[in-house]
Amino acid sequence: MEDASVSKLHHPGWTNSDIRRVFRPQTATLVMLGIVLACALVVVGWFAGEGTIEKLIDQYQWFQKNPPIWLQVPMATGEFLIAPAIALTVITFAITKISPQPRVWSRFVVVAILLILTIRYVIWRSLWTLNLGTPLQGVFSVGLFILELLMIVNGVLQLFLLVQARDRRADADTMAMAVEKGEFLPSVDVMIPTYNEPAFILRRTIIGCQAMDYPRKNIYVLDDTRREEIRALAEELGCEYVCRQDNKHAKAGNLNNALMHTHGDLIACFDADFVPTRNFLKRTVGFFQDDKVALVQTPQSYYNSDPIARNLGLENILVPEQEVFYRQIQPVRDGTDSVVCAGTSFVMRRSALLSTGGEFVTSSLSEDYFTAVRLSGKGYRLIYLDEKLSAGTAPEDMGAQATQRLRWAQGTLQAFFIDENPLTIPGLRPLQRLSHFTGILHWFTSLSRVGFLLMPLAYSFVGIIPIRATTEQIIFYFLPQYLVHLTVFSWLSYRSRSSFLSDIYDVVLCFPLAATVIQTMFKPFGKGFKVTPKGSQRDRLMFNWSLAWPLIALFVLTAVSLWRNMGNCMMRISPAGYDINYKGLSLGWIWSSYNLVLIGIALLVMLDLPKPDLYEWFTLQRVVRISYNPELSTRDSHTQTELEFPTNGSNAPINTFWGTTAAISEVGAQILLTQSGIPQFRRGEAIPIVLEIMEEGIKLKGIITQSTFDGEFPCITVRFEQVTLAQHRQLVAMLFCRPGQWKRQNSPGELLSLWLLFRSLVRPRALFGKRNGISAIAVTQT
Repeated sequence: MEDASVSKLHHPGWTNSDIRRVFRPQTATLVMLGIVLACALVVVGWFAGEGTIEKLIDQYQWFQKNPPIWLQVPMATGEFLIAPAIALTVITFAITKISPQPRVWSRFVVVAILLILTIRYVIWRSLWTLNLGTPLQGVFSVGLFILELLMIVNGVLQLFLLVQARDRRADADTMAMAVEKGEFLPSVDVMIPTYNEPAFILRRTIIGCQAMDYPRKNIYVLDDTRREEIRALAEELGCEYVCRQDNKHAKAGNLNNALMHTHGDLIACFDADFVPTRNFLKRTVGFFQDDKVALVQTPQSYYNSDPIARNLGLENILVPEQEVFYRQIQPVRDGTDSVVCAGTSFVMRRSALLSTGGEFVTSSLSEDYFTAVRLSGKGYRLIYLDEKLSAGTAPEDMGAQATQRLRWAQGTLQAFFIDENPLTIPGLRPLQRLSHFTGILHWFTSLSRVGFLLMPLAYSFVGIIPIRATTEQIIFYFLPQYLVHLTVFSWLSYRSRSSFLSDIYDVVLCFPLAATVIQTMFKPFGKGFKVTPKGSQRDRLMFNWSLAWPLIALFVLTAVSLWRNMGNCMMRISPAGYDINYKGLSLGWIWSSYNLVLIGIALLVMLDLPKPDLYEWFTLQRVVRISYNPELSTRDSHTQTELEFPTNGSNAPINTFWGTTAAISEVGAQILLTQSGIPQFRRGEAIPIVLEIMEEGIKLKGIITQSTFDGEFPCITVRFEQVTLAQHRQLVAMLFCRPGQWKRQNSPGELLSLWLLFRSLVRPRALFGKRNGISAIAVTQT
């Protein structure tokens, strides 16, 4: 480490683990440097004309011209060559229709087909397509193949592990019976760590935790900023308030401090913005009847759209990025006993934590992940229950999205430099290590994505031909693998993402992620813990220049290169010398065009739309009754909101209207009235009302702030006034805590995804989208 780090050894708060980490030989860094140095020596030797390297290159080129018969393309017409691609695509498509949800047999068949096609493709790419004509051509050609191989290896490992996926929902039904009957009720300490989240966000989380249907629970707010307003909030809501004098080790240190002040059998943890449903503990606690179970993790769901979907105008269409992880990856990890603790919405056994060191891991930014690894190393079981039992706030702009993702990348890659490295920690089985390895390897694929964006520029401006192949070879080797991949990508991820949409998510942050990967490998502890900003508000468009500038530069260069690539072929096609330029629609043209579209959409994502409302609005239909007095003055809103309208037995001129909520939040509602006659009012005036949500038994005072017409009947917007604590508890329970309310949303298919992306590109939401006072509405089911 640097001298500045070594000087910290005299800090009184440092532990022996911190000191060992500073002086530990950073093997991963040395290995990476060794690989880079070895490759550099090979390149230098090749340019210098070193004999051994030139002999190997000559042998490879001879093999390209004289391939064995098993590697040759069959002597057939183009129509026959494309038949295998069509047949395999039809077969896999039929399987996805026969088995709409992946089952053991269907998943095994599809994975087997994909693995065979992928291995076949890699053999072809490695033995026949590398361009080693000159050292410069060879560096780019081999470099592209290595980057592609990185993506392929990561994908193949995930496919191999996919057959291990497990579903615990039926087990939860059985385990919950003892909890429902009161036969198994361990005490639970519910911890809510907070750093700088606004009080209104924390308020709903505390209320939601208190609303959980479980008798033996205690709620603790762990305030790492020592704010008096949070202390007062905890006192008002009736929960425990815990703080400390410093912020050492960030969230992990905050949780460890709370462990010294609590004594529950189990620990449930929720981030400051995550609200559990009422049945959260009933569905999770039952698993702890098995003494070997140390952790139960549930998915992270979100009640707002992520910034990529929102900025593209595709809310309620695009599935949040994390859905891929929680629908596809975590069930696989459960099947291999390598579940990842996500830092929120989990329950942990205190005795298991005490037996493995007595605290959350503090040596990494990903304290949750490595605490779970340490538990696994001691032989404990980690359970993943794939039920949406809580919901939180997705990052609200691209800056927040980047902060979160870069922290995850750095924290995961710190595995190479700490004792809890899942690849070396004692106690894990090979299959567990392999599963963890895929999670670590995933972050390195950002390097591949950057390389794929840059490679067409090398062809256009330097004349590099990175791949040598004929059209027949592409049809025979590449096309089947690609079409089958497109056909089953969404199906294998349980409809959480399409391949084209996945490309957009990969491109948006590929440059900062690649930089973080490289920086972490050489300076793993250079950046501290950064909390993802929450509760933001803005009244104008904001462009994230710091994230966008690499994409802007690349967009300009790619646009220029596209003109140079037109009519030229990325692959020079000729069976005998690869010296014929193929004119027309070429791979170079297609590659540059596709990159240009991806980058253009990524730049649109960097334009954060206004977010005028702090509170999320939900599409939730509830019958309401509205009472108002037309004789009251509509100018003194303070007087109006203090009035209670009599419902019967009075001569006051009370008018009553009925309607249905179209959207509702903690601060207001949009209501479609089922009758006409609502009084007209001038701009700036407000009509005081009493609103009753009939199904929930909630009675609220409010002010009509807007009246429009939706067809024959009016649509009014109501702002709630003087909401009491009891009323707010009812609102939070209705909006966030209903069991089963957070439904799975399916991503559109590949063709529809292409159309949606094209529409977003030609009609950007920032220019053509409708924006009003209500923020993006998240869909919830009644």
